[in-house]
Amino acid sequence: MKLRFREDGPIVIDLPEGTRFALDSEEHVLERPKLALCRCGGSQNKPFCDGTHKRNGFRAPAGLLEVED
Repeated sequence: MKLRFREDGPIVIDLPEGTRFALDSEEHVLERPKLALCRCGGSQNKPFCDGTHKRNGFRAPAGLLEVED
């Protein structure tokens, strides 16, 4: 699994399309092979990114974390 910290943007997790995950005891299925999580704190759809970082001046460096099985 890869976690990409986009410069001035969200954390993007690369997962296979169709991956199932639970959020607040509710099951979800990924429709796309990426999941973008807010790290600016301003999203109205937390924990997911809604693009607010582009409007609120959020600044953070890029990074990459790879986790192997």
